[in-house]
Amino acid sequence: MKLEQELDLRPDSAVSVDTDRKTSNPWLLHTLLVFALLVWLFAWYGDTTLSTIAIWQRSETYAHGYLIFPISAYLIWTRRHQILGMQPKPSLLGIFSLVGLGLLWLIANSAEALVVSQYALVAMVPAIVWAVLGHRIGLEMLFPLLFLLFAVPVGDFLLAPMMNFTADFTVAALRLTGIPVFREGNFFTVPSGSWSVVEACSGLRYLIASLTLGCLFSYLTYRSMWRRLVFIALSIIVPIIANGIRAYLIVMIGHLSNNRLATGVDHVIYGWVFFGFVMMLLFWIGSQWREAEEPLAPTLQSPQTPQASHPRTPANLAIFALLSAMTIAIWPSYARHIAPGVINAKPVKLEIPSNVENWRARSDAITDWQPHYLTASATAKQAFERDGKKVEVLVKYYRNQRQDAELINSDNQLVSTRDANWGLTSSGSNEVEASKEPLQISESTLRSMRGNLVVWTWYWVDGSFTSNIYLAKIYQAKAKLFGKSDDAAAIFVYAPYDGKPEDAKQILREFVSEAFGSIRSSLSNAKL
Repeated sequence: MKLEQELDLRPDSAVSVDTDRKTSNPWLLHTLLVFALLVWLFAWYGDTTLSTIAIWQRSETYAHGYLIFPISAYLIWTRRHQILGMQPKPSLLGIFSLVGLGLLWLIANSAEALVVSQYALVAMVPAIVWAVLGHRIGLEMLFPLLFLLFAVPVGDFLLAPMMNFTADFTVAALRLTGIPVFREGNFFTVPSGSWSVVEACSGLRYLIASLTLGCLFSYLTYRSMWRRLVFIALSIIVPIIANGIRAYLIVMIGHLSNNRLATGVDHVIYGWVFFGFVMMLLFWIGSQWREAEEPLAPTLQSPQTPQASHPRTPANLAIFALLSAMTIAIWPSYARHIAPGVINAKPVKLEIPSNVENWRARSDAITDWQPHYLTASATAKQAFERDGKKVEVLVKYYRNQRQDAELINSDNQLVSTRDANWGLTSSGSNEVEASKEPLQISESTLRSMRGNLVVWTWYWVDGSFTSNIYLAKIYQAKAKLFGKSDDAAAIFVYAPYDGKPEDAKQILREFVSEAFGSIRSSLSNAKL
């Protein structure tokens, strides 16, 4: 009889182990769930997703965003053997992190804080991995997942300080070289001609590229945390200093060649060639301290098997999937629910009263200066005069705010970085008395060939006044979260001066003390 040859005569335990190995590997189901939740995430947060891609598309500074997700996926792939050797174990803490990030997105979306909402969206990707695969697997993927944050196009707020540093560095280096320099803001003149530090000279592109590559290089090259942190710090410091040297060398090349070189396209070419050389030198030096690589994977002949644990049943996993999907969807759903109450279709009727006590309204403006602010729903301006003292009020009113048409935006500046006439010479904050009330204002001095100004600026949001941009965003978010309109305004009051700025500041104190009530009334009437 050959019947017994067809029977499996192995011990029952051996049969059980083989069966478990065939049926208990949960990776396919968990991986499909992660991808499904990611599709669900980017679908619900489509506006934020598209706004990020749009910035990648239009700005060369952030075009690297297209590469971040593929690089992150590749880094995860290189650790696939270690990851597959672990047992997926869904985590409630991951879902709680999704709750917190979703709430952050809702607040940022209500405040039109695009960068924060983009960070919240991208951070939900690691949170989904954490929720579905568990804490240990999330830690194994930690750097590749955190690397995704480089996809967020952030850094424009650094333009002005980096331009100032570049101008400071270049002028100081020229003077050390013995070349006389006359400086006016970010414009300066040497005997051979005039130069200016514009956005392209700020070095922001170099800094972002260096930091992104530096973090990736430190992860792949070093194992100890202190070496990684040191190299990342150098990836920040070196491009800033190198950009100052680059600007100085370009001015020197132009000066010594009587402006025949480094003044056109070759200006940009010299900059990128110099930056490329500096980065190659930095990475070459960094590679000299390379640490031995840890084993990335066991041999293919003896792969790790998932560690024994108590795997989640399909029913439990379905509950986690449902909780995750609901957590993702609830915040944009609420944002859409409150949107009708926020939208105000009425046109803005904004007028600055001309009957300010003891001040006579002028028919002409006192200056040609205009703040560089994004498209406002309404703008009103009125000049006043008393006893030879001149002052002007400008109000930019915003309703139904959206990207590129909002009160608080990194592009909203007193003086544009491209302005060839006006320069910002100083800025700070102060507290003044307005109708017997304390008022926080931002105080700036502007200079041009046609005159100087002292400018006081503050914001009106949801009936409150502040000069703090972050507090203004909070006021806006609070109003929208409770279904109110997002009406807001920027108020500029400015006076010219010839001698000392204190003369203009005294005029502004007198005017604001008497005109503040009229300005507040005009804003309240415009909101109706």
